[in-house]
Amino acid sequence: MSIGPHPLIYDWNHDAAGPRPVAMLDDETLRDGLQSPSVRTPTIEEKIDILHRMNALGIDTADIGLPGGGPKVAGDVERLARAIGDGRLKIRANCAARTVVADIQPIAEIAARTGVPIECCTFIGSSPIRQYAEGWTLDYLLKCTEDALTFAVKEGLTATYVTEDTTRADPESLRRLLTTAIRAGASRLCIADTVGHSTPNGARAIVTYVKSIIKELDVDAGIDWHGHRDRGFGVSCAIAALEAGATRLHGAALGIGERCGNTPIDLLLVNLAMMGYIERDLTSLPAYCKAVARACDVPIPANYPVIGADAFRTATGVHAAAVVKAFRKGDRALMDAVYAAVPASLVGRQQEIEVGPMSGRSNVVFWLESRGLPGTDEIVDRVFAAAKASNRILTPEQVQKIVDDVRRLEVKS
Repeated sequence: MSIGPHPLIYDWNHDAAGPRPVAMLDDETLRDGLQSPSVRTPTIEEKIDILHRMNALGIDTADIGLPGGGPKVAGDVERLARAIGDGRLKIRANCAARTVVADIQPIAEIAARTGVPIECCTFIGSSPIRQYAEGWTLDYLLKCTEDALTFAVKEGLTATYVTEDTTRADPESLRRLLTTAIRAGASRLCIADTVGHSTPNGARAIVTYVKSIIKELDVDAGIDWHGHRDRGFGVSCAIAALEAGATRLHGAALGIGERCGNTPIDLLLVNLAMMGYIERDLTSLPAYCKAVARACDVPIPANYPVIGADAFRTATGVHAAAVVKAFRKGDRALMDAVYAAVPASLVGRQQEIEVGPMSGRSNVVFWLESRGLPGTDEIVDRVFAAAKASNRILTPEQVQKIVDDVRRLEVKS
């Protein structure tokens, strides 16, 4: 679903003004996301469950692995491809490959055995710093590019060409690499901000440059943006890339990935929906993120936007009072918007009022009322006093004990 601001909110963002570009999404959780040194690799059953959850969110494509990495990875890739075919899922598969025939061959074989089309995403380092570190020449990269993509297309694979570290590559090297890739049959070009170097301005600049190359070649080729968040710009760079002309954006659940991780696809989905670039039912988004967190053994910070436990939760008296007043008016949209930028209902959640040392009496009254507990003056006074004496919010068990104690005293008297 798409969602605009509440009628009582003046929106200085003015998002999605004018024509809205098509925003496809590629989920890298099951491949690039698993490069994080801190994650546990999910079982194949967990991977299939995650894939189904991606499909339910309307995600367009998923990187299901790099089968050239060995028999175990290749086996999982085949199982995932069969899960797409057998389940008649709408999500489409792609696989990563180094720009060598040996990595592309198993992708072609798995596609042939399963009957499921698999996009081949071949990657190669493109920046001068990477070339120097690896001892590569540009001529070597050009030959690898031409040989690999020619082979992929000959095998009947849709080919995407990924220039690693694109955002630190020089224009002339990029021009020659991308031109070679297009002429060898690549249908998409992927700009990779491999080390999270780019700012939003940089993302716009390089997408514009790649668009100019495609225009000069007079071909119909798509542009992908693959971002990382080393500087914290993951989502903002992805949106800047989209607005500049990228048509598919990459990300991973909870932003997992190497070093600081990939663009968080969950936050990207929410922002694209709120900005009017996509229309999706995102009510299953928290369950998707929790499934990835369990499978990969990645804790979700309480203050993680939208998905974290505290995202729609307040114990502060003034804030809670405003939310409660909105609730009393019977206006869910107002309750969602009065102290939140993201409507909780967008992702199937709701506003939560807690009781703690910064709470007011209205927190206590609402907390008790919403749980069907009595809100007598004595109970409210005692809970309020306990909250003020505490150094954190009261647990449900603590509040219940106060209620039970007051009731026992009332029975005795």
